[in-house]
Amino acid sequence: MHKRIIYSVFGVAAAGVVLFGVYAWHPEIAPLAPGAKPPFSQADIARGKIMAAAGYCSTCHTPPGGLEYGGNYQMNTPFGVIYSSNITPDPDTGIGRWSEEAFIRAMRTGVSRDGHHLLPAFPFEHFNKMTDDDIKAIYAYLMSSVPAVNQQKKENGIAFPLNLRFLQAGWKLLFANTTPFEKHSDKSDEWNRGAYLAQGIAHCGACHTPRNALGGEKYSQMYEGALIDGWIAPSLTRSSTSPLHWRAQDFYEYLRTGNSPYHGAAAGPMAPVVHHGLAALPDADLKALSVYFGELAGSNSDDPAAAPKLQAAVDEQHKIKDLRIDNGARLYTSTCSACHYSSSQQVKGRPLLALGSATHLEDPSNLINVILDGFRSDQGISGVVMPQFRDALSDDDITAIATYLRQTAGEQPWPNLLQKVGEIRRQPRFEQ
Repeated sequence: MHKRIIYSVFGVAAAGVVLFGVYAWHPEIAPLAPGAKPPFSQADIARGKIMAAAGYCSTCHTPPGGLEYGGNYQMNTPFGVIYSSNITPDPDTGIGRWSEEAFIRAMRTGVSRDGHHLLPAFPFEHFNKMTDDDIKAIYAYLMSSVPAVNQQKKENGIAFPLNLRFLQAGWKLLFANTTPFEKHSDKSDEWNRGAYLAQGIAHCGACHTPRNALGGEKYSQMYEGALIDGWIAPSLTRSSTSPLHWRAQDFYEYLRTGNSPYHGAAAGPMAPVVHHGLAALPDADLKALSVYFGELAGSNSDDPAAAPKLQAAVDEQHKIKDLRIDNGARLYTSTCSACHYSSSQQVKGRPLLALGSATHLEDPSNLINVILDGFRSDQGISGVVMPQFRDALSDDDITAIATYLRQTAGEQPWPNLLQKVGEIRRQPRFEQ
């Protein structure tokens, strides 16, 4: 009797392994013969260039100082280091031998031309929501307009057994939402266009949606904020901690210029998304994205210029601080206030730090990162530079300034702030 049970268990397990193997296996798609690339229309190439920019493909496939799309951009994940692939038309190290069929399969299923599974750092579950025409357009652009780069991909630093590619099939089965994009009949065409872009090529949820212990997006908390590359991608929904409500107009201004005076500026991993990615989209698409996210944030229409919280933030600047005993106030006054001061309710340019999203997040990472490394001219407000204070201010100094800003913003102190400052100072710097 016991043997029969044991044999049955082993039989079921063996059948499960076989079925999983069948599910996980994908055939190789034959390589293109040299010079066998199909003809591409100029219209497809032009649209593909825009779509590739909107998906910030270059950002993730180009290391700092490297050749565009040549791969080896380093991504530090909780599971180890991952290097991006070469997606130039080089026939030996890139996708030069990939057919259109192989490219579409990779974009939709995360499976390479030779049949191996791509790691989920590649957001195929978002790209799967794109139309075939848009995917084909990206293929046309990469294969016809991007210079070939002969560069081998570096080996990933993923530990066993997570480095076994066939196991990625199980991850996909458990965590990847590969349903195609569906229009909402009760929404406007503009809203649906924004949803298509956000859920698909722009893959906003890949950064702004929290993930589980195995790296799967928590779809029930879509866009509610997450940790990414040592920064906090804040919530884009009603759960936002921003003291002034985000409106569609605010999203549009932020996405178009890299700055919202009532909320903050695009820094860290978000800066290239705005300035080198979404900037390629036509104005109508940015407005569509803003309408979509404006509704998720609560369809707010109140004029922020009349908000009591704005007046309180302005008034706070006029209070006379005892700089002899409040070290944070003293350091802020001598280091920051000259640029972050507004004499009236009409906030222009640089945001008031008492209103900025970074000051109101439950995690101080964004504020600390900005104080340490500042803003280059291609981040935040184009052409405006904030100096870095990494070498000018100590951990104690930065802690004092952050504590002061948190207090004047009316929020509870961040716990273990000094320790957090030290940790962020020592962490790898992500050059964008």
